[in-house]
Amino acid sequence: MGKLQKILVPVDGSVNGCKAVDEAIFLAEKCKADLDFVYVSSNINKDIPSHIVFDRIWEKIPEDLRAAKHVETGSIHKAIIRVAAQEHSDMIVMGSRGLGLFKGALIGSVSQKVIEESPIPVMVIK
Repeated sequence: MGKLQKILVPVDGSVNGCKAVDEAIFLAEKCKADLDFVYVSSNINKDIPSHIVFDRIWEKIPEDLRAAKHVETGSIHKAIIRVAAQEHSDMIVMGSRGLGLFKGALIGSVSQKVIEESPIPVMVIK
């Protein structure tokens, strides 16, 4: 892997998703990378509008970092991988468990599917 220039961060408003945002911001500052945040609308997070999630994130982003927002629908893991390809991301940083039904799992089903199918490195934050 070459220089880290673009990091994709899937967000859903969950605790682990927020931890992933913090880690991605830290990495972006160290590597001078750009950030892309993707919110995939689904039945699981239907009560949390994307603008609320993005507003919380934008409060944390230092002025010298470039960041963009993406809102997608459909299969969550496929949308994440699709946006990573479209935006030419070098890495995906995501929470280990989001707002899914199986909170007791060691790693969330979405995270697991992204790890299995992503052609780029995936960092999972606990």
